This record gives sequence, structure tokens and C-alpha cells, in this order.
Amino acid sequence: MKKENKKRVLFISSTGGHLSEMMRLSPLFKKYNYFIITEKDESTKMLAKKYEKKVFYLIYGTKDHILLYPFKLIANCFKSLYFYLKIRPKYIITTGAHTAGPMCCIGKILGSKIIYIESFANIETKTITGKMIYLFADLFIVQWEEMLKMYPKATYGGWIY
Repeated sequence: MKKENKKRVLFISSTGGHLSEMMRLSPLFKKYNYFIITEKDESTKMLAKKYEKKVFYLIYGTKDHILLYPFKLIANCFKSLYFYLKIRPKYIITTGAHTAGPMCCIGKILGSKIIYIESFANIETKTITGKMIYLFADLFIVQWEEMLKMYPKATYGGWIY
């Protein structure tokens, strides 16, 4: 049996636009032993079919449901730890948002390199997750040059789209 020599890379994001941005990075998948984590909802079920055993799901939750959100966030922290220990990625690449925060914290503590790509939707304001992960990301990428004023240690990477 041939041993897998490719680096383990975890791609993680919330659903919606964050996931759309992350999936624009799918050409990178063939270069790595990749895994995908997102939230489970109707729009993400097709990922499991397309990427087979490479997709894992967290509990879908939005801050719009203020009473349930803290419980879902705590549950996702435990699920994130479980998935991290199962995957053991060398790199974690994320486009945000809240789904990625706990995984990036866990990964940083346990030795993974963190690559954060700030949302394309933000031109004049920082995201909550971006503010947090900027403090410890190994590579923080912005898609708008204007964002370099807010994140001076970031790298301008241009648009994913």
C-alpha cells in the first residue's frame, strides 16, 4: 500500500458566500490530502456526494437565533475538536465565518498553520471572525487593497472570484 505523501489541508467555512468563496479554491484540492468542513443544511448536502469521504459537517446555526446559538456554538467547538483530531491537518484554510473560529483556535494551539482569507464582501469593515483570527493567523489574506489599512500585516491576494 502506497503511503500518502501529500500534506493534509483542511478547508473550512460557513455556508453561503463564505462557502462559495472557499470552493473557488477547489483546484488546490488535487495538490493536497484535503478535507472540507462546513455547516450541514440543504445547500451543502451535494458536497458529500461530490467529494465523498472528504466532507464533514458542523451544526448549522446563525446568530439570528440568539437563544439557540450559544448551545450550537459550544456543540460545534466539541465537534471541531473531534474533527481536528481525526484529520490532523498541517494547514487550515478558511474564508470564515463563525464556523471556522473554533477550528482555527484549536488548530493554532495544536500546531497547524492557519491561513485566513477575509471575506470579499467586506471592503470597509472587518468581520468578527477576521478580527479574532488576525491576531494569530500565519497568513492573513485580504481581497481588497483598501483592507490593508485595517489589517496592516495582511497580504493582498486579490479576488478569489
